[in-house]
Amino acid sequence: MKRFSFSCILPILLAACMSTSTKMPIQGLEATAAQARKGDYKNATYLIEGQFVTLVDGFFEIESAPGSATRITTRYFGNEAFGDLNGDGMEDVAFLLTQSSGGSGTFFYVVAAEQTEMAYSGTNAVSLGDRIAPQTTSIENGIITVNYADRYPGEPFTVQPSLGVSKYLRVIDNVLIEVRKP
Repeated sequence: MKRFSFSCILPILLAACMSTSTKMPIQGLEATAAQARKGDYKNATYLIEGQFVTLVDGFFEIESAPGSATRITTRYFGNEAFGDLNGDGMEDVAFLLTQSSGGSGTFFYVVAAEQTEMAYSGTNAVSLGDRIAPQTTSIENGIITVNYADRYPGEPFTVQPSLGVSKYLRVIDNVLIEVRKP
């Protein structure tokens, strides 16, 4: 069976979003083609835990299972950083999303969106953790640095995050990957 990379699938998905139809269903959510063309990273598609998520004004919600009252909610959190991630001279962006599914957890992810002539092309999400304390996000020389506080191993979630963590990421062929400290 042939495997397709995220970078192969996303252009097809974005092309569908750019169609001339007025509305198209994306993973149970309708988004207008005009929103997809807006060129706003808060209205782009990202891949989170194997699920395509198309934000509309920084928000996405879907049933956790068909017919379930429980919803999975994805929200734009912020902490944007702007810079060129792929060497094309255009300003790209990295930022944080949160996702919750009705329980006590709030899971944080970092994503990137590469600017194209027509829109932003979203990447996959990289998990930062549950109920972390985000600090800063920056882009320098194509490397995204996300700083946040987490809990020490074995600490319960009732303890405030106090362990400083930095993650370094790079976009390669529209795939966000963790890299070693530059």
